[in-house]
Amino acid sequence: MADTLKEILLDSSRRPAVVTDFETLVDAEVSDKGGVSGAVVKTGFAAVKKIKPGIIPSAVDTLLPDFASALEPFYGDYRAKGGNDFGAYLTSRSDEASDALLSVTDSRAERSSRDSIKKVYSKLRPNGKKNVEEALPRLGQLIDKHAAAV
Repeated sequence: MADTLKEILLDSSRRPAVVTDFETLVDAEVSDKGGVSGAVVKTGFAAVKKIKPGIIPSAVDTLLPDFASALEPFYGDYRAKGGNDFGAYLTSRSDEASDALLSVTDSRAERSSRDSIKKVYSKLRPNGKKNVEEALPRLGQLIDKHAAAV
């Protein structure tokens, strides 16, 4: 078994499958959103995809090293404790884990040269923490899946 998330997620032989799985996770999380805030997320997501088709897999691929780095301390602790469900582990530390992941997207949005992307992100960001926290179980399961394949 690989020791680090970078070894698990960024290996060139597995990375395309990881990116595809992360894109599927993002699509599923957006699809599952309900209510007014869910409508805002779905509208924003559709707008981003319309502005630049292919942006989701491209963004996932670009952000994957930073996401792996942000989650590395959590993964190391999880492994040290002999965990068997990274999704449950992340959920137990949802405040810290979501902040770590959002620091990556916040930084990326700040550096974007596209005003349209910044505008959509700023509309989605107020509910970002809640949305990321809700995605942690699936995210952990996805990582467990790829770790098991190593």
